[in-house]
This record gives sequence, structure tokens and C-alpha cells, in this order.
Amino acid sequence: MKKLLKSILLYIIGNIIKAFVVLASFGIFFIVFSLYSLPTEAVVYAAFLTLFFIMIVAAIDFIRSYKKHVTLLKLKKSITLSDFTFENTLNFIERDYQELIRALDEDRKNLACSKDAAYSDMIEYYTIWVHQIKTPISAMRLLLQSEPSEISSELGEQLFRIEQYVEMVLQYLRMQNMSNDLVIKRYSLDEIVKHAIRKYSKIFIRKKIRLDYEELGYQVLSDEKWLTFVIEQLLSNALKYTNKGCISIYMDKDMPDTLVIEDSGIGIDSSDLPRVFEKGYTGFNGRIDQKSTGIGLYLCRSILDKLSHTIKIETEAGKGTKVKIGLGTAKIAGE
Repeated sequence: MKKLLKSILLYIIGNIIKAFVVLASFGIFFIVFSLYSLPTEAVVYAAFLTLFFIMIVAAIDFIRSYKKHVTLLKLKKSITLSDFTFENTLNFIERDYQELIRALDEDRKNLACSKDAAYSDMIEYYTIWVHQIKTPISAMRLLLQSEPSEISSELGEQLFRIEQYVEMVLQYLRMQNMSNDLVIKRYSLDEIVKHAIRKYSKIFIRKKIRLDYEELGYQVLSDEKWLTFVIEQLLSNALKYTNKGCISIYMDKDMPDTLVIEDSGIGIDSSDLPRVFEKGYTGFNGRIDQKSTGIGLYLCRSILDKLSHTIKIETEAGKGTKVKIGLGTAKIAGE
């Protein structure tokens, strides 16, 4: 009812000139009748019939305008749909607006198609590039393994970093259509974490960082590949910013279903903490480490959101960092 009353008020305001013309016409009407000294009864009767006719026409015009108003509101809510059909109209100004909207919609569709095609080409190119670059990486690794030396060891570590960046690019591309690549079931969290630890074992040894790992004994409902990538990325960050001490991996005793990866590294400045999950944000630590991309934690947050998991960081500059991954899920019927 409020919307209808508001529409009536707006209709009256929008037709204020027409209302003024009607009132002026009535004024002329009464002046002429009074000059000719016509009977009052005839004047009132004629005025009543005229007013009644005007009210009927105004009511019909308001109903038509209100229907158009409702139609435009529907169009506003479904503006992405291009199969919308306007009502026929005899008003040439209204027809011009309809043609303008159709032209803008056609231009929007062409622009969207062009961008989609360009984006698809880009995704295809980088996907092919990622798979192609893996071949020379594997070849270089075999060559380094065939001639073990201190230099080979250093080169092997740099090659490992290249593999990490390539894997990050691939996961970034896949994340756009992540829902098509999910296999959700229960996995052993110990197996996932141990896989990540084995991957980074050489860095643990080279940096002489102690690993404090407790058996987790937890079955997680998730996707193994994507969750493994997240844990690997978090473990990589912990190793990158920890030069001595230890890295601990355990289940939080105070918060059920929460995995904790804790390090004794340089920590994160409190001013950077609210923005660490933003894409491309490197913060104070990133300015120290010029190789930081600001993509890792963004990917972790995005992936965990799609897996219905959570991530939280507790840290203090110079005193290490705790990353807490909430793995709890709603109970599935029949479990």
C-alpha cells in the first residue's frame, strides 16, 4: 500500500503541469459561464461531468504508468537478461528510450562476449604454458641428480622454488572453475600433512629448523588435492620467514576441528594483519623479501572459503605466527 501511495504521489508530481492546465481550463470555463450569466445548475453539472471524465482518463493513464513502473523494476532486477521484451507504445519519446536501451544492451553483450573470449584464450594459453614448462624442469632435475655437488644442491633448491611458483599459477587458473574439480570425502589429515612435510623436508634440513609434529588422528571432510595445496603453501610461508627455532603442527586443544601451523619466525606486523589475505598485498615482510608476490595467502583464503573451511592468523612481530585452519563441517545425514 505504501508503494502504491508513493507511486500516486510521484505520478501527481510528474504531471503537475497537466494538473495546472486542467485547473486553468476550469478557471476559464467558470469565467466564461459567469460572463454569459448561465444558470448555476448547468455550470455545476457541466463541471461535474468534465471532472468525472478527466478523473477516468487520469486513472487509466496512472494504471498504464504504474504497470510500466513495475515492468522497469523487474528489468532493473534482471538487467543481465537480454531476452526482455518491452511493451508496444505509441509515444515516440518512449520508443526512442526503448531503442536506446536495446542498443546499449547489444553493446554490453558484444563487450561481454569479447572479454569472455579473451579470458578463455588467456586461461588456455597459461594452462598450456604451465604443462609445457614442467618438461624442462623435470629434465633439469634429472641432470642435477646425475651430478651431485654443492652447486647442484643449491640449483636444486632454486628449481624447487620454480616448481612452487608454477604450481601456484596452475592452482590460480584452476581456482576459477574449482567446483568442477572437487572430490569431497573423508581423508586422513595426517596423510595430507605428512605429504606436505616430506615435500619441504630438504628445506627443514638445510635451514636446521626443528619440526614439532603431533599425530593428529583426525578425519577431515574436504578435497584432498586443494587442502594439500593450502597446507603446503602455509608450510612454505612458515619456512620462508623462520630462520631458526621450530615449526609446530598440531590440533588446537581449545578449538575442536582446528589445525594449527605455528612457527617461531619474524611474525607479521599488526598493521598488516587485516590485509594479509588481500590479493597482491605483501606488507612489511613483502618489502623485506622482494620475491614475495602477495598471492599465497589470497589463494589459501579463497580455496578454504570454497571448501567451507576457515583460516585465522594470530601473530606478533618478532615472536612468530599461528595459522589456524577450521576444518569443522556440518554433519551429513547417515553419518
